[in-house]
Amino acid sequence: MTNTVTLLGLESSCDDTAAAVVRHTPGSAPEILSSVVAGQTALHADFGGVVPEIAARAHTEKLDICVEEALLQADMRLSDLDGIAVTAGPGLIGGVVAGVMCAKGLAAGSGLPLIGVNHLAGHALTPRLTDQVRFPYLILLVSGGHCQFLIAKGPDSFTRLGGTIDDAPGEAFDKTAKLLGLPQPGGPAVEQEARAGDPKRFRFPRPLLDRPGCDMSFSGLKTALLRQRDSLVAEHGGLHRADRTDLCAGFQAAIADVLAEKSRRALLEYIHLSPQAPTLAVAGGVAANMTIRHALETICEEEGAMFLAPPLALCTDNAAMIAWAGIERFRAGGRDDMSLQARPRWPLDQKAPAMLGSGKKGAKA
Repeated sequence: MTNTVTLLGLESSCDDTAAAVVRHTPGSAPEILSSVVAGQTALHADFGGVVPEIAARAHTEKLDICVEEALLQADMRLSDLDGIAVTAGPGLIGGVVAGVMCAKGLAAGSGLPLIGVNHLAGHALTPRLTDQVRFPYLILLVSGGHCQFLIAKGPDSFTRLGGTIDDAPGEAFDKTAKLLGLPQPGGPAVEQEARAGDPKRFRFPRPLLDRPGCDMSFSGLKTALLRQRDSLVAEHGGLHRADRTDLCAGFQAAIADVLAEKSRRALLEYIHLSPQAPTLAVAGGVAANMTIRHALETICEEEGAMFLAPPLALCTDNAAMIAWAGIERFRAGGRDDMSLQARPRWPLDQKAPAMLGSGKKGAKA
């Protein structure tokens, strides 16, 4: 095996089918040779959210097409690769199974090593793909299904400082969009509406800011918005455009304030470990929200830390991050065989107590 490693990555944990080829030579920046993402927004538009069965079927239909396109864009064949990396969890189990089975088929047919990747690790390691950040760094993983502060100490070593005890911010954005009659995905729709709104007209709660620690709660924000919406409808006989934009702006401001203050607390706890170059990185779909980015950047400036956010295309689910996380694990000797299982739940910090409870399939987060 040469020092250069080139992996094909597959991602299918939710409603984006993706394949990418990433190459890395020690001492050089990683190269994303191709990145293909087939979204499913149109398939789920009429349902107000992602339908797992529809998503799984679409992944099955599109995975091989995405792989073929990724290899074509990278001008490579399977024989040019060093391995196949695939999201093995957590996520909607039907989609994860589709990806794992596709990767197993490719690995078996080509004789290439198989590397199972934690989807959350893909997001958490993205700053190393884009900016070659050194361990340890603080990562805020904020997406549709997850929200947590982690100190990344190594490719497979994460310490959780806190996280959401109920809805993730992305889930709260999606539910808010549905309550206000906006299209899905809710995050971009609410952000667009908020640009024309007044964030001070409606004062929504900032949950758990009166309690110590880095844990968060967002379900109450959704309830507060619902009550304010119903009050406006009862008072005016409907919801006017200005009302909707102001509701979106107020809701988004509340999310940003909570994330900013909790980030400050996590940052101070992390800085107490005396890292050489204190860094807060943000990753996940909600990291694409510019209001939230600005709030986090301000906190980092005040606390003397570097702020990093990946390019927008690498915030949402993609396979380049999976290929990179696979490279990190591959270099550490990580390999899987045909017994690799798809996992609906897979916490990054295995030692931390479950935040959202546990079941037969393990801790939820």
